[in-house]
Amino acid sequence: MEAHDPAWLEGMYNNLARVKDHPAYFARWGRDSAAARDTLPCRIDVPYGTGPNETLDVFPAPVPDAPVLVFIHGGYWRAMDKKDHSFISPAFHDRGICVVQPNYALCPGPVDQPVTVPSILLQMVRALEWTWRHVAAHGGDPSRITVAGHSAGGHMAAALLACDWKAVAPDLPAQLVRNALSVSGLFDLRPLQRTPFLEHTLKLTDADARRASPALWPAPARGQLYAAVGGNESAEFIRHNAMIREAWGRHTVPVCEVLPGLDHFGVVDALADPAHALHRYAVQLLEA
Repeated sequence: MEAHDPAWLEGMYNNLARVKDHPAYFARWGRDSAAARDTLPCRIDVPYGTGPNETLDVFPAPVPDAPVLVFIHGGYWRAMDKKDHSFISPAFHDRGICVVQPNYALCPGPVDQPVTVPSILLQMVRALEWTWRHVAAHGGDPSRITVAGHSAGGHMAAALLACDWKAVAPDLPAQLVRNALSVSGLFDLRPLQRTPFLEHTLKLTDADARRASPALWPAPARGQLYAAVGGNESAEFIRHNAMIREAWGRHTVPVCEVLPGLDHFGVVDALADPAHALHRYAVQLLEA
């Protein structure tokens, strides 16, 4: 079946349909995330801006001058919440890492104030600027920020590595984001324009799909991206994972891996598991 066929695209990108036991993942994530917020020191719903959903959660480092992990949740820019992902924080906290988890507005937004993928990217730019300016008060070293994200969040992690921070504010460092980890990231958004369950929610124009696709950008001038995807994910997600290395090169993307036995949601569990290679990749970037 040809790649532009809507039914084929639906099969490739609709992970809720592909992973039949996704409700069990989400229920467990919710329980474990609530437990993490109850157990760890944290500041919840800290504003990083004045726009819709512009809040973040901070899990302070147990020691000063710690590496900082900013984790961006997935959900195809239209679903999920930071509170569903607090469960990744304990394993990093145990290593002396400060964790920041931002929220963002969800597509499509209200008619009079539509939410687009490019506008969400700008929200994440504001969240990272807030982190650089304020994370020292939570034990984090602002010169050691790594961004990680899952799915749509993996897309945004790569985009933030490539951001021109001097254009955002002249006092920001050129390498505000030191490194990035993309887990099941999407790097060319054009197929999503024709994917039935997404096209009417994301409402990606041709221009927005192109300008928000990191695989169509030059490689970042600084930093490294590690890219990983589950071996049980669709052929399209595995293709996206390879695509970013092809676009940006091995120097910028030295790790580009397919992780055996993991589906689109199991990879998030792997990130939170200190015994898994994916967690160790994140630690490598954080401690580099």
